[in-house]
Amino acid sequence: MTPYILYSDGEGNIFEDTSLYTTGRSGWDALPIEEADWIELPDGGNLYELPGRKGIGIDVKTGEMRLCEKGWAVAAFIPPAHTGLYMAAYETEKDAPTLPLFCYTAAGWWDDKFYVPAVRIENDIRQECEGYDDKQIETGTEYLLKTYPHNRLVKHLMENCCLTYNCPAARNLAMGRWECPVPSSPACNANCIGCISFQPIEETIVSTQDRLTFRPTPEEIVEFTVPHLETAPFPLISFGQGCEGEPLLMWETIRDSIIEIRKHTQKGSININTNGSKPDAVKALCEAGLNSMRVSTNSARESVYTPYYRPNNYVFADLIESLKIVRSYGGWTSINYFVFPGMTDSIEEYEALRKLIRETDLCMIQWRNFNIDPDWYLGKIGVTETGECMGVKQLMELIREEFPDLKFGYFNPAIERIKGNFEVDFAH
Repeated sequence: MTPYILYSDGEGNIFEDTSLYTTGRSGWDALPIEEADWIELPDGGNLYELPGRKGIGIDVKTGEMRLCEKGWAVAAFIPPAHTGLYMAAYETEKDAPTLPLFCYTAAGWWDDKFYVPAVRIENDIRQECEGYDDKQIETGTEYLLKTYPHNRLVKHLMENCCLTYNCPAARNLAMGRWECPVPSSPACNANCIGCISFQPIEETIVSTQDRLTFRPTPEEIVEFTVPHLETAPFPLISFGQGCEGEPLLMWETIRDSIIEIRKHTQKGSININTNGSKPDAVKALCEAGLNSMRVSTNSARESVYTPYYRPNNYVFADLIESLKIVRSYGGWTSINYFVFPGMTDSIEEYEALRKLIRETDLCMIQWRNFNIDPDWYLGKIGVTETGECMGVKQLMELIREEFPDLKFGYFNPAIERIKGNFEVDFAH
């Protein structure tokens, strides 16, 4: 089974070209994709046309690589809980527009089905499309807005995140289940190239959503998170969301919230999604009762991290220190690891990742697809040569073999998974 390449006519119609097999992109290179790497496009996946780009395929008859000249290249967005192994391979024309902030996994057509090179990395089903009930979400949204009429954060989560952007976490909150998002900071101390909530007006891309515009009070946070922790199945609350800046800049508010929450309930887990830039703040949160922390990074190498995050008043070493601090308090640590085939699986990155895992006693890697235009990203961070690469799947296998206690996944685990059977207890 080798899927045929896909192309778009530029008007929303997608076709297969049976004269070409699909290739995958790793770094700057187009490569054949092994049969074992293909899975059927999961429910919730989408296909995108890539304007100004011609797909690179392998000629069915000659075995040579050539362009698909019939239309624009096509890529897939693969849904949460899945990690892509190759990006779409294409040649970019001179005046091609910069692609929006989504992931661009290779995609092909075989036996009347769409296929992608990917793995399911997580059993947790908390963001499965078929698990959302629009009527229940509508009822839950109305209930929360009515129950907390003066709570700005509830209003933001329901009207902006849930109803406008269809945020999976906010929709789960409306349904009263699992992970509850708690945005807390309108400001940030990094200038990430691929920031989804703030892009400079002179940039060629736009943010995919609007950022939080106010600073919630501890009272606003406690008011709706305590009931969630008390009543939701597998409950956890997470500070630090895509619709905000860096939550550690509001660490005093978060600390006061945690202290007050724990006066009312000991149920569930309290998590923070962060850039890990303020170790002293992390220490204070651990002392207040923080259970887990997820640190986002595009790389385990400072030389790759810094030109992407463009940090203000912190350095890469602060991330490492923050991870160590949480572990010293017995907390759970994850990295939100942006997977970019051809960079993440390079030999140099592999060695740096091994060092990070050993040095921090890391608990989990969340293998996340990197939502960014590949050409634009590599150009922005100044990478012209990615070095020798092993393949994302082999990287995962080597890491799993060397660190058997390290967990793989896509979501922040509930306390039942952290303290119990990680593989069995999950949202279902």
